[in-house]
Amino acid sequence: MFNSFFAKITAWLITVVLTIGTAFGAFAPSTTGDAADYYDSDIKNVILLIGDGMGFNHLEKTKAERNVSLVMDTFAFKGKSMTRSFTKKVTDSAAGGTALATGIRTANSAVGVYPLDKKPAFSYPKNLTELCKERGMMTGVITTDETSGATPASFSAHSSDRYNTADITNDQLTSDIDIIWGAANGVATESAAEKNGYTYITSYSEMNSLEEGSRSFAQFTNSLWTLEQADKNTPNLQQMAVKAVDLLDDTDEGFFLMIEGAHIDKHSHSNKSKEMTEALAEFDKTVEAMLNYAKADGETLVVITADHETGGITPDGGSYVYTSDGHTAADVPVLVYGSDKLITGGERLNNYEIAIRIAYILGFNEKQFPVAVTVEN
Repeated sequence: MFNSFFAKITAWLITVVLTIGTAFGAFAPSTTGDAADYYDSDIKNVILLIGDGMGFNHLEKTKAERNVSLVMDTFAFKGKSMTRSFTKKVTDSAAGGTALATGIRTANSAVGVYPLDKKPAFSYPKNLTELCKERGMMTGVITTDETSGATPASFSAHSSDRYNTADITNDQLTSDIDIIWGAANGVATESAAEKNGYTYITSYSEMNSLEEGSRSFAQFTNSLWTLEQADKNTPNLQQMAVKAVDLLDDTDEGFFLMIEGAHIDKHSHSNKSKEMTEALAEFDKTVEAMLNYAKADGETLVVITADHETGGITPDGGSYVYTSDGHTAADVPVLVYGSDKLITGGERLNNYEIAIRIAYILGFNEKQFPVAVTVEN
């Protein structure tokens, strides 16, 4: 009883300290300066693509084994991200996603909360989708994972545990996000979605029939990651991304869209080279579609990165082999199109700085999107 009470008090005190420190800049990052230094008046929209588990050698392995070139390699602005969490040198997808969504590092397994936070009513870090909705922008979160998976949850919910599926789903369904699409999680229901103003969809044809101005919550029941779907009435990632942009770009205020290719990570955990490279190729097709949109639009920032590396892929005599079935602390790519403000050539960022710089490029300031927590265990 005492230990439990002490743990709760400790978590509360840490949350208060972090909240106050963040608000007043006590934990200001060392490499991200004033918001005004990053503002880019040419940028109205942001498309953030997260290749879950995608390290540099995932790209090389895919090119070598599939004998293909990657659109990602054509991005002019390239750097890398350090992916640790608040508590460990090796992050999981929850803490990694939270850093990319909120600009703070949290504990492994936590989504959208301060380290050790149990979601007190008075404070949790704001994510980019919430920030953009406050301005009147359209927002979307799409994934090949379940909608309540760690990465999409980081951009749409606040929970101390990534496996609190019911709580995460409730946060999502009661959010202001316009589009939440992914695989069914067995918790979200049509009645709950409709009660909260969402059109509930389960197929490609239903997705394709959506009209601008609608809000939609997808629970697709077949695999979303492959280039060639066995079930032609299930969309793949590229199709979801193209339709999402079509729905979101109907506003003068702009939009923010997070796209996750989750199966680069999933297939790396099981060291399945063929499936991983196929998932990465699908992700690159999605990148190509988003890049083409950005080039035609002229006001869109496209950012590609990962939450962590999975599998410890390493060069070995002209090939690339897995050395692990888990996450590693290896740096991951940061690739940018549309603005020279986010990263300089070869720059190495902390993962949380990506979110901060995206917010600043859009014209938000330090008070609207507080600086990051950099103190860590």
